[in-house]
Formats: sequence, C-alpha cells, structure tokens
Amino acid sequence: MSLYQGSPKHLAWHETMELHELVAFQSVNLVAFKQKLPTIKDPVLCSLYKETICMLEQNLQELLKFYPLAPTMNRSHMPDMTAFDAASLLGFAKTAVRNYSIAITETATPILRETFQKQLICAIDLHAIIFNFMCSKGYYPAYNLEQLLCNDVNMATAALRL
Repeated sequence: MSLYQGSPKHLAWHETMELHELVAFQSVNLVAFKQKLPTIKDPVLCSLYKETICMLEQNLQELLKFYPLAPTMNRSHMPDMTAFDAASLLGFAKTAVRNYSIAITETATPILRETFQKQLICAIDLHAIIFNFMCSKGYYPAYNLEQLLCNDVNMATAALRL
C-alpha cells in the first residue's frame, strides 16, 4: 500500500491510535456477531446480522493493510477467547461512559442528572477494573504500542477466521 504522494513513510501516532481503536472494537463485535448468528430465528434479522458481519470483515481487511505503516509493528501470538471476552467488556464500559456523558449534557431534570452522574462514575470505575484486568493478563499492553498493534492484528485475524 502506498501513502499519498508527499506524505511520510508511516502513519502518525494519533492516527495509529484511532486505527487501533477501530480495529479492536470491530474485531470484538465481529466475534460476538458470528457467535450469535446461528441463534437468530427471524430471517430479516438474520440477514441484517450477515450483512453486518460482511461489512465488518471488509472493514477489517481494509484496515489491516495499514498496520505495516504504523510507527512500529511486530506480530507474535494468537489471542485466546478470554482476550475477546475481556475486550468486549472493556468496549461496553467505554461506550457506557460516552453514553452517560452525552446523556448528562441533554438532561434538564436535576434528579435524573444526579442519577446519570452516579451511574457514570460506576461506569468509569468498571472501565478501570476491566482495563487493569486486561493489562495484568497482557490482553491490553497500553504502554507498549508495538505489542498493542500486534494484538490488534492477531485479534482481527482470528475474528476473520472464525
């Protein structure tokens, strides 16, 4: 893959991190959707799941092509399903924090705002607990970009093969 003419020979750090977030999020959800598909009875919903799975597979195949352009890159081991399960929880917690933050900005009723704020703090705490678990197990090497990107490639590859 070539970059635009006149651009650096690698991705910028900030766009590498955005790439990481998208690949990790889509890999976890691809696994979940593939596992759920056999249980879907409604034919229209089943079709929607299949369409979503195809879209995510295409997205991941396209995004993985950018990983060799990341500032650092090394590939090693394949993740186990515990890593996917933990990443799914982390994605949920992160989304909950974002959703509560947005909801608070739309809230006019004081008691509802207080409830949202209380639940936001719980979501932030849950995110920290899950993140710390993942770090301790090596599933989320947040301070090692090369290993983080390696994990992304391994998770996306495993999700595509599932």
